[in-house]
Amino acid sequence: MSEPADIATLSFEAALAELEQIVARLESGQAPLEDSIRFYERGAALKAHCEARLEQARLRVEKIVVGAGGQATGVEPAEFG
Repeated sequence: MSEPADIATLSFEAALAELEQIVARLESGQAPLEDSIRFYERGAALKAHCEARLEQARLRVEKIVVGAGGQATGVEPAEFG
């Protein structure tokens, strides 16, 4: 198995795909205890990375509120649902 990529360099999609693989490995129950602990630690770091990337995306998607004169008057959270 190759050395895992530095989490900070992973895109959201790559981190999520790796996290899904780790979950599958842990759920299978086939990994030795030490490997399971290592997988769990990396999974926790990947989860935190994904949450941070989602928060960055949410902030970028906030819409700008434009007043009648065409001037930006502030921002408000984007509606997703």
